Amino acid sequence: MSEIRTQCAIAGGGPAGMMVGFLLARAGVDVVVLEKQGDFLRDFRGDTIHPSTFELMYELGLLPEFLRLPHHELTEVAAEIGRFHVPIADFSHLPTHCKFAGLMPQWDFLNFLADKGRAYSGFHLRMNCEAVDLIHENGSIAGVCCTSPDGSLDVRAPLTVGADGRHSIVRRKAGFEVIDLGAPIDVLWMRLSRHPDDPARALGHVQPGRFLVTLNRGDYWQCGYVIPKGAADEIRNEGLPAFREDIAKVAPFLRDRVAELQNWDPIKLLTVRVDRLRRWSRPGLLCIGDSAHAMSPVGGVGINLAIQDAVAAANILAGPLKRNEPTDPLLPAIQHRREFPTRMTQRLQIIAHHRILSPTLNRKIDLRRLPLPLRLVQRFPALRRIPARIIGLGFRPEHIHTATIL
Repeated sequence: MSEIRTQCAIAGGGPAGMMVGFLLARAGVDVVVLEKQGDFLRDFRGDTIHPSTFELMYELGLLPEFLRLPHHELTEVAAEIGRFHVPIADFSHLPTHCKFAGLMPQWDFLNFLADKGRAYSGFHLRMNCEAVDLIHENGSIAGVCCTSPDGSLDVRAPLTVGADGRHSIVRRKAGFEVIDLGAPIDVLWMRLSRHPDDPARALGHVQPGRFLVTLNRGDYWQCGYVIPKGAADEIRNEGLPAFREDIAKVAPFLRDRVAELQNWDPIKLLTVRVDRLRRWSRPGLLCIGDSAHAMSPVGGVGINLAIQDAVAAANILAGPLKRNEPTDPLLPAIQHRREFPTRMTQRLQIIAHHRILSPTLNRKIDLRRLPLPLRLVQRFPALRRIPARIIGLGFRPEHIHTATIL
C-alpha cells in the first residue's frame, strides 16, 4: 500500500469534484481529485450547462474559450403537450452574460476543468482511482482509501470532500443519515439519430401515458423516456416493438428512426432518487453535489446545484486550507448556505413529480385543454421569466470569491 498527503482529498471527478478541485488549486491549495473511471466518456450524464455556470466561467475569465467547446444553445424551454406547443421558460431576460442554457457533452466540460486545473502546481487528478473507504483517526476523517491499477492507495488530508455522486461510497462509509424524499419515476435513456429538419425547440413531448425528453446533441438526440418507478422490467417484457411504438406516438418525428433501437443494450435505466443528507459534514469530511443531495432529472438542475455547492465550498474553505488552519468549524456554514436552494429545488421537483409526471404516466390527465398554469405562461410571455430564473440561476446563485495564485 502506498500513501500520499495533500491539503484536500476529493472523492469523485464529476462536476462538483472537478469544480471545487480547480477552484481550490487556483487559490493555492494542494488538492488530489480521485476519479474511478479512466476517462469521462460516459453517455447519459447530465449535459445541461446553466446560465449561472456560464456566468462563473465569465468571472473566471474563461468564457470565450469555454464557448468554443461543442454545445447547443437554448434560449427557450418548451414542450409539445398534446396538440399544444407551450413555451415554458425564456432565458433571454436573465441578468447574465449568456442568456441561454447550453447542452454540452459532460465529458467536454470535465476535460475543460481538468485542463485548466493542470495549470496550477497544486492540482493533481488521479484517474482509475476509486475511493472505497474512509480513514478514521481520533474521531475524525483523515483521508480516503482507494484502489488503483497500481494497488491500494491512501490519500491523507485534513479535509476530505465527498463528491462521488448519488451512489456515494463516502456518505455511506461516513454513516450519514439520508432523508429519502421519494421519486415516483425512472427514466430510460437512449440515442436516436437527428435529422436537419427535426423540430429545434421542444424538449418535452407529452401524451397521456407517455413523456419523452429530447436533448439536441448535434447529430443525434439524447432521449429520456419517463416511466413509472420500477416499471422497467414490465416495459422490457412487453417487447421492443411496443417500446418503439410508444416513442413514435409521443414524438412522431422520430418514427422513421426508432428501428435504430435493435435491442435493449443501448437503452440505459436511470433509477431516479430524490434525497438529501441531514448533515453534510463531520470532522474532516464534507459532502457536496449529488453526494449531499440526489436530484431528479426534472429541470436538469442537478449539475447546477453541484457546481454552486463547489463554488460555495471553495469560497469558504480556500483561505483556511491554504493557511493550514482548521476547517471543521466552517463546514456547517457550507450546508447552511446551500441547503435552502437544495430544499426549494427538491420541493418543486416533487410537485412536478406528483402533479405533472405521475398523472401523465397514469393517463389521468386530459390534454384536450391545457392546465391553467400552462395556459397562463402560453398567454403571458413575461411569466416565462420565473421558471427561467429558477432553472437558469437557482435560488441562491454563487459567485467566485477565491483569488488566483500562480
